[in-house]
Amino acid sequence: MAFAIKAEISDSRQKTFALTAQKTMYGGKHIAEGDTVFLFASENEGGQGLIARGIVVSAEAVARKRGVTRQTPRVNITVRRAALAKRPLGRREIKHFTNWDDGRPETELNFKFYRQATNKIVGISDEAAAFLNEFF
Repeated sequence: MAFAIKAEISDSRQKTFALTAQKTMYGGKHIAEGDTVFLFASENEGGQGLIARGIVVSAEAVARKRGVTRQTPRVNITVRRAALAKRPLGRREIKHFTNWDDGRPETELNFKFYRQATNKIVGISDEAAAFLNEFF
């Protein structure tokens, strides 16, 4: 399974990204060493959307806080960049894909990343991974 992460990334040209206490949704908590991950610089923090593809070199679950009933699982990950995106892909390019049942990879990404605008790690389908690979 491939993953995508939308996070605050200040320098998109880094060779390694260390991302701490990242929220997970849609299977994102299953991210593990060796997985492919597509990195999106969060537009909420001034980013431009898809910036890189990489390989997870470490992934560690963050312990839940005691006394808090409902908590979204969080993970610390380190990603080694494998490629930089050659074309833009962000909220502007996929916001029009809102027919949640059409099966398109653009719609899947819009639903998982932008319907709820928080930064997060998400699991993505093989079709969405193939679609994202076209940007490299």
